Amino acid sequence: MWVHDIDPVALDLGVIQIHWYGLMYLVGFAAAWWLGTLRARRPGSGWTVQQISDLVFWGAVGVVVGGRSGYVLFYNFDNFLDNPLWLLQVWKGGMSFHGGLIGVILVLWLFGRHHRKRFFEMGDFVAPLIPIGLGAGRLGNFIGGELWGRTTDLPWGVIFPRAGDGMPRHPSQLYEFALEGVVLFIVLWWFSSCPRPPMAVSGLFLLLYGVFRSLVELVREPDEHLGFIAFDWLSMGQLLSLPMILFGAALLALAYQRRVD
Repeated sequence: MWVHDIDPVALDLGVIQIHWYGLMYLVGFAAAWWLGTLRARRPGSGWTVQQISDLVFWGAVGVVVGGRSGYVLFYNFDNFLDNPLWLLQVWKGGMSFHGGLIGVILVLWLFGRHHRKRFFEMGDFVAPLIPIGLGAGRLGNFIGGELWGRTTDLPWGVIFPRAGDGMPRHPSQLYEFALEGVVLFIVLWWFSSCPRPPMAVSGLFLLLYGVFRSLVELVREPDEHLGFIAFDWLSMGQLLSLPMILFGAALLALAYQRRVD
């Protein structure tokens, strides 16, 4: 069994510490800009490089604001009620993917109104750009020794000192890196490389992410202050992913039904 002893601080400047987790956000935004620029330069893409730059910038704002707000609302609302300024204390950690997704959806809606683009035209374009950032974020979680899995006797179990019990646990962050990052990127990049009906790429993203997240939640330790929401196995992550699965499947079905009609 391996004991996790990675320093989460990438660069210590004394008064300022730069954490690996924060750098992973930069990796995700840079990857989205690069991949989006590649596709924007294709003939007939309907996008300009400047639009990609603007969208990535505002998308980053949506991720950070939505991610923090979602974490407060979904996971720590009582803490927020006790101290509303805690919402702004992002340096103490706490981000939610589902909140970040809501933030990005709002950005896409506003961006589309300004640039006169249909919502799902943007959603289908953006969806394949997201998984690399998701995977990078999960690597950041692993480096930081947070969001660990449940105890296991499998040979690749990892002892996370921050868990406080010295027990080997599933490196669930790496499972999410593999599924939400690598597999999701490969599938979406391939699927979107050929013309698809509107909503299909967006639907596949929502469906696959929801399924992957729900599967990993089966071996991920639930948040200590929340525990299981119901049935001694349903976590908050699974509860929030269920609408994604249902809506994603509905979008896929509707997309291909419209093409047949």
